[in-house]
Amino acid sequence: MHIQLDDLQSTGVIELLQAHLADMYATSPPESVHALDIDALKHPSITFWCAKQHNVVLGCVAIKELNIAHGEIKSMRTAAAARNQGVATALLLHLLSEAKRRGYQQLSLETGSMDFFAPARRLYQRHGFEYCGPFADYQADPNSLFMTKVID
Repeated sequence: MHIQLDDLQSTGVIELLQAHLADMYATSPPESVHALDIDALKHPSITFWCAKQHNVVLGCVAIKELNIAHGEIKSMRTAAAARNQGVATALLLHLLSEAKRRGYQQLSLETGSMDFFAPARRLYQRHGFEYCGPFADYQADPNSLFMTKVID
């Protein structure tokens, strides 16, 4: 598996992000969905990577620069066929390394409070993320949980 910058043009990446958005809307009320569509992920403040093996997209992740010291994880997703194979861990470790390289002091995320999101929350906790209050432009929402990690 290799992780590379991606321009959000390939069919595999587009299909993965469409599945991600479909799941978000299936599990959360529309006003509580904070997942970004493809056009929003092309914003200059966002860098997007995909994980591939033999040219098959296994997963993706993005980082949004909130300010020079704080980044936000966006669009973390593993393809259904690649789950439980270490893809999410590899993507998260890549992102943590990138956050450190950029000089960020903190990396945060928003995720759902429903059981559907429990595996993601466990992954983040295993890597040192802790629950926190809303950050950036987020507001308190019973359907959202917020996590953060100080980058050392």
